[in-house]
Amino acid sequence: QVQLVESGGGLVQPGGSLRLSCAASTIVFSLYNTGWYRQAAGKQRELVAAITSGGSTNYANSVKGRFTISRDNAKNTVYLQMNSLKPEDTAVYYCNLGRGSFSAWGQGTQVTVSS
Repeated sequence: QVQLVESGGGLVQPGGSLRLSCAASTIVFSLYNTGWYRQAAGKQRELVAAITSGGSTNYANSVKGRFTISRDNAKNTVYLQMNSLKPEDTAVYYCNLGRGSFSAWGQGTQVTVSS
């Protein structure tokens, strides 16, 4: 069973930065596509950024130019560097790992952007 453990969330002022990490327990991490999703209070979960097993990336329009997704296959870890944070980025952020019909989720980490 694959387990995903997220870290790096917290409270930050507008304009600040955070780096989220998601460590996976699988030893074949390099074969999986990964992504970060977020869910704000009262809203549906939405894709923030994704990176395929081959390294191709995709971003939501709302975070393009501010967020960067990356992965370190040697550490079984995917990262989300978030810069120029805005109050509307406040949400619970979830890591996802997927391949074919398989999909696994982390427990989520809270990101709050507020002065």
